[in-house]
Amino acid sequence: MYENDADSGQASVTYQNAGRIFKSFFEEIGNVIVGQKEAVEQIVIALLCEGHALVESNPGLAKTLMISTISKAMNLKFSRIQCTPDLMPSDITGTYVIEEKEKGKEFRFEPGPVFANIVLADEINRASPKTQSALLEAMQEKQVTVGNDTYLLDRPFFILATQNPIEMEGTYPLPEAQLDRFLLKILLEYPSFEEEMEIVKRYTKSEVPQVTRGLDKSTLLNLQKLTRQVPISDELTQRALSIVTMTRKDKENIEYGASPRASIGLILAAKARALLEGRNFVSKEDVDTMAYPVLRHRIILTFEAERSGMSTDEAVEKILQKVK
Repeated sequence: MYENDADSGQASVTYQNAGRIFKSFFEEIGNVIVGQKEAVEQIVIALLCEGHALVESNPGLAKTLMISTISKAMNLKFSRIQCTPDLMPSDITGTYVIEEKEKGKEFRFEPGPVFANIVLADEINRASPKTQSALLEAMQEKQVTVGNDTYLLDRPFFILATQNPIEMEGTYPLPEAQLDRFLLKILLEYPSFEEEMEIVKRYTKSEVPQVTRGLDKSTLLNLQKLTRQVPISDELTQRALSIVTMTRKDKENIEYGASPRASIGLILAAKARALLEGRNFVSKEDVDTMAYPVLRHRIILTFEAERSGMSTDEAVEKILQKVK
């Protein structure tokens, strides 16, 4: 519940206008991004759930452009970290610098790029494990510790990371502990012929498409609160939990299943999708649809399943068929 009547009134107005807010927001995104409707929606779902997202695709499918466009449309502070093997943790979190003062020299903390509302960690699997671990505290605790001091990060705070699945040389695969901190793993597909034709037309003109603000910070914070208030039936809650627990029981295809964090994430993501669809209740379709991006990076297939060519999405599909 909200702390006072003013917050409650503002949230009520936001709820009544949610359909219009999302419609205008996606139209703004559509001015720059052609197609990729499902991927854009899933990134917004992660934002509504106060979660982080890992975006994976082959090169050239506008992962970086998509994330920067969404941040501009939300009028949030945006920073980009280009991950490389020589990137140090202090390059992300910030460091102390010596500053000349009238009374002498003193140390001053210089915040790093993680001090933003939306942080794009581009090609995160190119950063060393030591540098990747620097993001763990920020992702989980929404704070950064440097030396003996702890600095809170501004809300809302999201890390949207990208990785390229076909370039494995010089990369450091993310450990399962860090993968589990991403609410969703979002896959981008190649555009259709018609969509690619539109992309070529837009980006071969003298004027590059621009985006203006479509969603302000206070509205986003209200939408995050509303997401958690979307009701879900006990039956669908049990279904979500059954899907997650089945990943631990399906020893034929899955060696390691998902943690309880996945159960929380699946229910929250289903609530966010319902809100995005303009419904004040969670449907079975919401749960089943969000099972793929919530689980695909949290399960490890058996050697036999991998050898047969099974993907994690196919393993999730088999689980959905088993859970009644």
